[in-house]
Amino acid sequence: MKRIAIIEDEAAIRDNYVEMLQGQGYEVQGFADRPSAELALSERLPDLAIVDIGLGNEIDGGFLLCQSLRARSQTLPIIFLTARDSEIDTVCGLRMGADDYLTKDISMAHLAARIGALFRRVEAQGSPNEQDDTLVQDKLELNLNRLRASWLGQAVDLTVTEFWMVHSLAKRPGHVKSRDELMSDAKIYVDDSTITSHVKRIRRKFQALDAQFDCIDTVYGMGYRWESK
Repeated sequence: MKRIAIIEDEAAIRDNYVEMLQGQGYEVQGFADRPSAELALSERLPDLAIVDIGLGNEIDGGFLLCQSLRARSQTLPIIFLTARDSEIDTVCGLRMGADDYLTKDISMAHLAARIGALFRRVEAQGSPNEQDDTLVQDKLELNLNRLRASWLGQAVDLTVTEFWMVHSLAKRPGHVKSRDELMSDAKIYVDDSTITSHVKRIRRKFQALDAQFDCIDTVYGMGYRWESK
């Protein structure tokens, strides 16, 4: 049974999410604030975390929690679920390593679908064909079994979303991938600016290991492509 942690300071909203997800067959823990969540999750990480940004007296408590969780695991799926819908908040959340950013006007059915999509991406590593479990493109190596990436033999700490975006690009070098195609391959449904933020974050992670990294080209008006250089 998949374990989901929901960090939401409004009790009625939190209880609704807990009840809905338990009805979907998940084991769910609810937390009202960042300190209690960090204490409990320090002992055992969930399979997915759903985090509000404003938590009690902490206006950006969810951002702090996301940073803490991401420091412990680069592959833990994290969803921001919040009333804050500004572009700045969305970009900040994704830069901190969230896999998805949703607003609270989303329907329960849609939320359940997004959670299911995230779990399917993680489970896609479960039983690939032996011949297909590793993708190598020059200095890049992607292990599809473990969702691990390396560049020049060094581990690249990619989130689940970032991993599948890199895989989408690298599996067909030179081929332009539109933002819609990247969304489809990564099983996320966001606007163009969010895809741009993900790509910038991916580039920074590779450049932290290799200042000369320039394999992800922007093709203006069309999308992105991976160029082996």
